[in-house]
Amino acid sequence: MTTRTIGHRRVGVIGLGAMPMSVAGHMPDEAQSIRTIHAALDAGITLIDTADAYTPSHEDVGHNERLVARALSLWGGDSGDVLIATKGGHTRTPDGWDVDGSPTYLRQACDRSLKTLGVDSIGLYQHHRPDPKVPYEETIGALKELHDAGKIELAGISNADPEQIRIAHGILGERLVSVQNEYSPRFRSSEPEIDVCAELGLAFLPWSPLGGIGRTGELSERNAAFTEIAVARGVSPQQVCLAWELARSPVVIPIPGASRPETIADSAAAATLELTPEELALLG
Repeated sequence: MTTRTIGHRRVGVIGLGAMPMSVAGHMPDEAQSIRTIHAALDAGITLIDTADAYTPSHEDVGHNERLVARALSLWGGDSGDVLIATKGGHTRTPDGWDVDGSPTYLRQACDRSLKTLGVDSIGLYQHHRPDPKVPYEETIGALKELHDAGKIELAGISNADPEQIRIAHGILGERLVSVQNEYSPRFRSSEPEIDVCAELGLAFLPWSPLGGIGRTGELSERNAAFTEIAVARGVSPQQVCLAWELARSPVVIPIPGASRPETIADSAAAATLELTPEELALLG
């Protein structure tokens, strides 16, 4: 698989979003999840994205992180080149989701993720979602402290707007390596953030790059061009979608979610699909 950079690390141009394996009502059994993660690794994927908040309920925080850690421990290949990215600051409650961007909480969340993943330092630790109750500078300052303490190797932010990206970059400097925002054919609002990342040399990691859980089939409904090109190329519309995102900027590294081995194997194949200028113009 071809690679792109996240900080000083090189990873495959397609990553794996592990969240679907921990969503209540959709999650497969553990054996299938492990097969899915192994299929990703076998296909050359070296970036796996998880979070402490990816869990079927508030009573099982860290479920997805534990799943990823177990799958890695059972994989027969060399996991030294695999970058595990996790996140903190988005919390689970009995009623659903909340945020906590306080430095105290972020430090606690990082320590918990270190233990859950079974590592001494987290490869890429990302602040999950801004907390309107906490000044953004304070939250990002906590990321800086975690990096300087050696608890995280690389720092990232998620769900950030252009101003917040610049604030984080001003505080973290070269410690900041990535931004993870939603981006897909149905959600193009993150175009400005991609441009800021390209300017600052940060990786842009689109979450839900295929439209989100249960919505990947909408590609052909919303834009028939994806299906037309897929049929002509003999590939899936999902591969065309990921190739379209890769062509948007050399800083883009999509992280499609998957809960089945065949799904992530198909997504990984997009790494070798290069769209022509005419095809890209058709996709808009």
